[in-house]
Parts: sequence; C-alpha cells; structure tokens
Amino acid sequence: MTGSPDRRLGDATRPASPGIRVVLDARPLQTPDRAPLAAAYLDGLLGAFDADPLAGESFAFLIGSDLDDATERYAHLEVVGRRQLPPTRLLRSGAMTVDPFLLRGAALGAAWRAERGGAMGAVYHAVGGGPLPIASGLPVVVTLLDLAPWELPEAFQRSVASRFGQRLRAQILREAAAVIVGSEATARAARRLLRIHRDRLHIVGLAARAAFGAAPSVASEVAAAELRATLGLSGRYLVLSGRFDARLDLATLLGALAALAAAGRPVGLADGIAWPPRVLLVGASPDDRAAVARAAARRRIGETLAYAPGLSDADLAGLVRGARAAIVPVVSDAAGLPVVEALACGIPVVASAVGPLPELIGKAGLLVQPRDPERLAVALGAIWADDDVHAGIASLARERAEANPRTWADVARETRAIYAEVGVRPGA
Repeated sequence: MTGSPDRRLGDATRPASPGIRVVLDARPLQTPDRAPLAAAYLDGLLGAFDADPLAGESFAFLIGSDLDDATERYAHLEVVGRRQLPPTRLLRSGAMTVDPFLLRGAALGAAWRAERGGAMGAVYHAVGGGPLPIASGLPVVVTLLDLAPWELPEAFQRSVASRFGQRLRAQILREAAAVIVGSEATARAARRLLRIHRDRLHIVGLAARAAFGAAPSVASEVAAAELRATLGLSGRYLVLSGRFDARLDLATLLGALAALAAAGRPVGLADGIAWPPRVLLVGASPDDRAAVARAAARRRIGETLAYAPGLSDADLAGLVRGARAAIVPVVSDAAGLPVVEALACGIPVVASAVGPLPELIGKAGLLVQPRDPERLAVALGAIWADDDVHAGIASLARERAEANPRTWADVARETRAIYAEVGVRPGA
C-alpha cells in the first residue's frame, strides 16, 4: 500500500512516463445525476490532464451510445477513439453481470491498437462504483470511491443478480493492477471488506473542485446572495449535499432536528435566528425530496428543511460558503468529497465518524457516531447556537484550508505516476 518511502505517490522523483494509452470508461460524465461522485472525479481528473497534456499520452474513451458525448470538452487531450457501448443501465442490477464482458471486448481492442500504434503501454482506468472489465488484457487501475455495496449489503445486494455482480466486481478489484483510494481509512476498509492486497492499494487524496478552492469574486458573492434569497434562506442555515439513498443517515438527522425542536429554543439565541436549525438539502431528486418532506412532516419539522435542485459547481460553492456549517450524516462514505469541499471553503463540518471523515476533518468539525440522534442533536445545537464553539471550529477549518491547498493537478500528477508504474510494457 502506498505510504512506504518507495511508493509515495507525491514523490517528485517518480516522473510520469509519456506514451501511455489510457482506456477510460467515461459514461459517468454522461449521467452525472446517476453517478455524481464519479462524474465529479472524472471531470476534475480529465480537466487537469487537459490543462497539462503529456507528450505521447493518449486516451480511448468508452461512452454510452444513447447519450451526448461529454468528453469533447477536453480539447487538448489526444483522443484516439471513442467506443460506443449499448445502454446496459436499462438492465439495472443485471448490467453488473453484462457490462464486464462488454468492457472486456472494448479493452482488448484498445490494447491491440495501442501496441500496434507504438505506445509504451496501456492501462484501463475505471472510476467509482461502476462495472469493471473481466480479463481485459490490460493492467486495470480502479479508483474506488464507494464501499457501500459491501458495507451495506442489505441495501445494495438484495437481488441474486446484484449479489453475483458485486462478488464479480470484488474479484476483479482483487486482481486489479492498482486500486486508488483517497485515504488510509478507505485503504484499511478495502483490505478488510474486499481482501485487496496492500501492495496494490495507492492513496491519492481527492481535491475540491475549482469553484470551492478559489477565492470568491464580488460577482459570485452577489450571485450566491440572490440564490439564497430565491431559496428562502434569509438567515443562518446548514447545508447537506450528496446522495439521498441508503448511504445517508436521514432518520438520524430528522430525529436530531425533532429533538432540538422539542427541547425548545436555547436561552440567549438571538430572536432573528431560526430554531431548530434550518437545513438546506442540495441535489435531491423530486422523488427523494417528496420522501424527505413526508418523513419530516411526520416529525413536525417540515418547515426546518429547504431544498435546492442539482446546481452548478459555482452555485453550490456559493451556498456552502454562506452556510453556518456543512453536515454529512452518513452510514457509509469512502470518499468524503463534500467534506473536502466544505473545508476548502473554510466552513466547519458536522459529520458521522465513518470511513475517511475523521481523517479528513481532524479538529475542523464535530464528529458523532452514526445512528445516534441524541449526540447529533448536541453537535448541531452547538455549531448552530454557540457562537464561541462555532468561531473556534471555523478558525480551525480556515487554517486547514490554507494549509492544504490540494488541487486536481496534484491528483492528475499522482495518477499519471500510477499509469506509468503499472502500464509500461517490459522493454518499452
């Protein structure tokens, strides 16, 4: 596993070799609503590759035949081909069984063309929780962004097809040439849940999208204020963005808000500040929003919640910067991108103590165990109503943002080093 002196990915003594052909499944870019984390990762990585193209490096993209090609915006990359794949997502869990064989054929063809074209080597790079090629003929590099299928099998392995598909995917992960994870905690979980050998694990920390790391302009601050007004956020609020599925500890969040409402308004809280805390939910689909609203209404806290649709990076960053804190109540998280981006904005975080979140947050937030509404209520109440607590943690969040200005250029450089390590053919 990365971390020993000879495998540290950030080491500048390991230059990335030119001439690698990268076969990459770009379908998450075509369906960002279905795979938001994988889409954000791919856009950050390919955007960084595009901003600093490497001589001799080339790409073969696998894209869905029924959707617009989202890779055309990376104009500086040498793209040698785009292989269109049928829309297997319509098969739902059955796609996990069919896709590996379709990807195998595409990868074998790309490997043959790379060798005939004189490339120094080739890799197949898969990102997120999607399918992986079986016996591809190429070294497989996987960026593992999600462990929920194995941490929460009762939610993600209900059918025979899904159980078989996840077992197949776990086997391919164990056989991959390199598995990229974002933290030591995720590496440990991958070894425990999937039995991936430590020598195949590489830690490459994620970076915030550019809109979150950049200093806000006057125009962006005006736009954020207008958006808050449109959403009815006239004062203090907390922000929650991410997936609205079994990974989210929604029942605990609603229980915590209900407990705060029942406890009554804290003494000394200014009259103009809402109680219980207002929470902005970003990115919920209409169906998810309706389900959340019904659950909140049953607890009589429906007016506590506000909703925003999927937003541009700039709009979401503006809302995060304006929030009292970001909240990440989850039962499974292997990447922590909302935490990374909140801290890049210098905003405190209240999060569940799962996966990489304690490692990412450090002292720049409050951590609680999942499925514990009483403790979450205490943490939310403190960050919302206690100005001294909030000021101290916010100061640490700003210090953390200034001390760790990691960018996607760093992620791209370290990923290219992995391509070179596993992809160069002997004697090339």
